[in-house]
Amino acid sequence: MDILNILWMFFIISALQPVIKQRLIESARQKLISKIEKQRGSRVILLVHRQETMSLLGFPIMRYININDSEEVIRAIHMTDPDMPLDLILHTPGGLVLASYQIAHAIKKHKGKVTVFVPHYAMSGGTLISLAADEIVMGEHAVLGPVDPQIGEFPAASLVKLVNTKPVSEVDDKTWILADIGAKAMQQLKKQILSLLNDRYQADDAERIATVLSEGRWTHDYPITYEEAKELGLNVSTEVPQEIYQLMSLYRQPVRHQQPSVEYIPMPRYKKSTQKEH
Repeated sequence: MDILNILWMFFIISALQPVIKQRLIESARQKLISKIEKQRGSRVILLVHRQETMSLLGFPIMRYININDSEEVIRAIHMTDPDMPLDLILHTPGGLVLASYQIAHAIKKHKGKVTVFVPHYAMSGGTLISLAADEIVMGEHAVLGPVDPQIGEFPAASLVKLVNTKPVSEVDDKTWILADIGAKAMQQLKKQILSLLNDRYQADDAERIATVLSEGRWTHDYPITYEEAKELGLNVSTEVPQEIYQLMSLYRQPVRHQQPSVEYIPMPRYKKSTQKEH
């Protein structure tokens, strides 16, 4: 075999290696999903968003909840017996209100018990989806987030506050229009949240939760921890099965031509118990 053939073999193997690796990871995920479904007697659906990197150009693309996601989740729900429990695993920065509410509405109407697992974070639209579940199971260090609407690059609540505090002569037409849209968006989103909570929470509790999450009390990226979610009155617990963390480890953040920012030996480490000598 001459040097040219060796080089061709090297390039072919190099090109196929990422594809083979990806297929192996996908197969491992499917096996673990099947294992969880058998253990819990449920349908498991994952909605996981990572920051993808384009293979040739190398710049990051932030993924978020979109219409394709809502179509796929709803399709999976339609393929599930109405009485079978649903386990929805969320890992997302949020996304379109339309797509998020479609998913939330679909799981709200599902007859079987719906459990949302948040091993790390489910912000904004991810939190909206979580509110439709019968139970939210958060990791000990996981967070949810406010669901107050954003109008372009501005929080709706800030736009409304601006036009309510500044003299009319100092507010331009575009800002008035944005504030009007923002006020409508806040009313609409609060109504949607109430519709998701109304049959599982007392009316006063549902009103309070909907107001706090949609009024713009915090910045949009404010992390709502398990303790704060519990204090708010949400039905949350922290008993995330270990298999779900194992599943998340198969959704690694893609790295392209750069050193990882976090590195460790991927093996459990426990402190050895010591006995006092007598």
